[in-house]
Amino acid sequence: MNAYNISKVSYRIATQQIVRNYAFKSDLKIKWVRPEKILSIDPRKSGDCSKLPPLNSKELIKEFRNSKELETADPMVRSLFELKNNSRSYTSAHYRDAFIKEVQRHPLDYGSMEAKLARMTATIRRFQEHMTQFPRDKKIKVQLKELIEKRKKYLKYLRRWDYRRFEWILEKLDLIYKPPPPFFHWITRKESLVKLTDIHCEKLRQAKLDAYRKELEEEQIPFLENAVKELEFVRQEQIDLDIPVTVTLENIADYKKRLMELKQLREEHKSKIESEKL
Repeated sequence: MNAYNISKVSYRIATQQIVRNYAFKSDLKIKWVRPEKILSIDPRKSGDCSKLPPLNSKELIKEFRNSKELETADPMVRSLFELKNNSRSYTSAHYRDAFIKEVQRHPLDYGSMEAKLARMTATIRRFQEHMTQFPRDKKIKVQLKELIEKRKKYLKYLRRWDYRRFEWILEKLDLIYKPPPPFFHWITRKESLVKLTDIHCEKLRQAKLDAYRKELEEEQIPFLENAVKELEFVRQEQIDLDIPVTVTLENIADYKKRLMELKQLREEHKSKIESEKL
């Protein structure tokens, strides 16, 4: 056999011993479920804890709320100026003004950081309501993502320079600020299975330790009873044989005391369990 055939046979033997362990399924009954993906526009991720307040059906457009003619006008004419019978832009403007009035520093404040955050929050919640009805509206979805990121940027700035006002604005607008994590990594099946296997092994180890501890506790009373008998027998034998007594009465009394305390503790524990069942 030449060198070529020898190398070919050795290569074949070496490759036959390679086993693909990474693709085998585990014998442990562990089921991994991929976590639910939460979209960035979802209120649970954007931090909006509440929705927009219900709209008054007879609320008028802002420009005509102080109109004296509409107070005495016909109901049909008045309904033409109600928010529900006009475009959505009027309703959005109504919510923006209501949110701004909650946080503005003075009646003419529309440019402060608080007013900007209130305006963006009203628009975000308006867009979120729209997305629940029309989830395929890509234009509004992109605008909503950009607006949420912009609000996070403003909140981060306010949190850095005025923390008391930052906490106040979160309380007034019912928001939760979620800072970005220090590092990010994808949730993978392999990593999750490793963690689940570690948890399973830890539970199995703890269960075996608990079972062994219970077995030892059940043997405590017979062990002490046997120890008392053995000590009494040894003491009596030493006395009968007239040799130095190494087992004193204090040693026997100590074991009897421990035995009585253990029996009393077991009876109290048993009566407590029975009372809880009743």
